[in-house]
Amino acid sequence: MTRTAILAAVALATAAVTPALADLAPGAKAPDFTAPAYLAGKPFTFDMAAARKKGPVVLYFFPSAHTKGCNLEAHLFSEAAADFKAQGATLIGVTAGKVDELAAFSSETEHCGGKFPVAADVGAKIAKSYDSPLKMAGMTMPMDLSARSSYVIAPDGTVISAYTNMAADDHVNQTMTSLKAWRAKHPK
Repeated sequence: MTRTAILAAVALATAAVTPALADLAPGAKAPDFTAPAYLAGKPFTFDMAAARKKGPVVLYFFPSAHTKGCNLEAHLFSEAAADFKAQGATLIGVTAGKVDELAAFSSETEHCGGKFPVAADVGAKIAKSYDSPLKMAGMTMPMDLSARSSYVIAPDGTVISAYTNMAADDHVNQTMTSLKAWRAKHPK
């Protein structure tokens, strides 16, 4: 195989797992939703409209509980949970993958550690309403999983920022930077 053929194959393989960057854009109205959720293993119903009444919401979609990238992302958000709270924000993770494992995922120290809730998105309906379903090149049917997308949503429902990247390590930084910039213009 020639060097050009190898580079083309690598580029094609990379494109096959890259989500489309068509998320709900800043300035758009974020859809309200309710969903079954867990905090420290305890079930409740998460209500986006009610959360927005308390202040901004940091909403992040992740493909599936108990997978390498999602475990890392949940852990990083759990380490920053107090910082989000200090900014007056509600933090919520949402997934369509392995929803039967969310109670454990929400309480396990190496993941959410009981510091923020995770909600079940069966069929990726919420992700689709945010234009954040996982889309893979070459797939003829949509997948019922969400892309790794993060949003900061103002109390009035306006999307402040949207960030999509399948790499899990920068979502906390991206959302915190956007939240702090918004908070600087909207003191508590």
